[in-house]
Amino acid sequence: MNKATDFTREEVLEIVHKLKNANLSGIDLHGTNLRGANLYEADLNKANLNGADLSQAILRGANLRGAIFRGGALCSANLSGADLSEAILNGVDLSEARLYNAILHKAKLSEANLRRTQLSGADLSHSILNMGYLFEANMQNTNLENAQLIKANLRAANLTGADLSDANLTGAELNYAMYSKLTTFPEGFNPELAGMVMVEVGV
Repeated sequence: MNKATDFTREEVLEIVHKLKNANLSGIDLHGTNLRGANLYEADLNKANLNGADLSQAILRGANLRGAIFRGGALCSANLSGADLSEAILNGVDLSEARLYNAILHKAKLSEANLRRTQLSGADLSHSILNMGYLFEANMQNTNLENAQLIKANLRAANLTGADLSDANLTGAELNYAMYSKLTTFPEGFNPELAGMVMVEVGV
């Protein structure tokens, strides 16, 4: 029988925080502290990340399709270009996270904290953001087609150039949210009546 290898706490943390390109598909990491971990382009397809702390983690280009992440933390994480299609992110803290050009098609983000989150160019089509907190979120040129935004807080969010066609904005808070001539709204929606502010593209 092989003798078990002993690792110091520092060695374990060093391994955990350098998981870039790792294949972690289907892994159970619920409740794990991975704060600041380097998971660049890692495969976390259908991983169980419930309650995990990935604050400030590097997840650029990572595969998180179908991942389960209820109640976890991704605040200030870098998820630019990551694929989170059909991921379950209800109640997750994504405040100030970077999700430039990320794919969140059909993702579930009800009651998620997206305060000041960078979502420019992201695909949130058919996603569920009911009661989500998107105060000052940057959604410039973001695809929100058919998204569910019931009672979501989009106050002061940047929606210039965003596609909100067929989105459900029932009860959404949009005061001071910015839009441009390139912003597409659901049929019959009046942004001025919703308290939104029109700005020139590039402002």
